[in-house]
Amino acid sequence: MTATPLTDAEYDARTDAVLASIESTIDAWLDDDVIDVDQHRTGGLLELQFPDRSKIVVNTQPPLHELWLASRRGGYHFKFVDGHWRDTKDGQEFFARLSEEASHHGAKALKFIGV
Repeated sequence: MTATPLTDAEYDARTDAVLASIESTIDAWLDDDVIDVDQHRTGGLLELQFPDRSKIVVNTQPPLHELWLASRRGGYHFKFVDGHWRDTKDGQEFFARLSEEASHHGAKALKFIGV
């Protein structure tokens, strides 16, 4: 699995789009009364807190051109490969992993759609 080369501007645009997509999905869940997830974003760091007080943290790593996800089940690093953010260990797509982690933390099926 070879990462797709990105300029710093491309990396910033792509990671901003990912964080914005996560935020808009959570806003829709709140509007539709799916689940109450508190979100807080500071620059390239987005913290999601679930009803049981557990957290998922998504943050950008500009020097590495990576996107990181951390939850109580582990930490994951993603590189941009052929149009998708892929786990550097097992190749799983970022939004699939995020959906799995959110479903675990939220104790219900939750799905994020990629950008």
